[in-house]
Amino acid sequence: MDYFNIGKIVNTHGIRGEVKVIPLTDEPSRFELLEYVYIDTNKKIDKYTIKNIKYFKNMIIIKFEEIEDMNHAEALKQSIIKIPRELALPLQEDEYYIQDLIGIKVSTEDGKYLGILEDVIITGSNDVYLVKDDNNKEVLIPALKECIKKVDMKNKIMIVSLLEGLID
Repeated sequence: MDYFNIGKIVNTHGIRGEVKVIPLTDEPSRFELLEYVYIDTNKKIDKYTIKNIKYFKNMIIIKFEEIEDMNHAEALKQSIIKIPRELALPLQEDEYYIQDLIGIKVSTEDGKYLGILEDVIITGSNDVYLVKDDNNKEVLIPALKECIKKVDMKNKIMIVSLLEGLID
């Protein structure tokens, strides 16, 4: 199954088995739309039913039906909360899921191969694409309309226009 990571369990909360979650999604309120999630403990992936959700600072407090006490919740620390692709929020035009962008080839408008998109760095204003060439040289490309000219997901190719000074 194809999963998206939407949260990371970082701690327990109280004695009734609630967990503190750092959202790994642009829409933390999306948890409210879910009846269940999958939790990946690195050993196995299990389905958990959401019973209750609260917000605390930049965290989400989740109570799962299957977790009765703090000891069970403790065992889930550092686990990743995942959902199947079909439960992902729909995309707007010119929006892409990060995991779909990772691994695509990046070239300039004049056909110069820059490398493979290795990571997406999330900053305050706009995302930045980390592209590595065959010699492990990195190029950082801002995810702005003036830089990203075309994304062809079918052929796994991104065409970019580099701002002056981005590469030597």
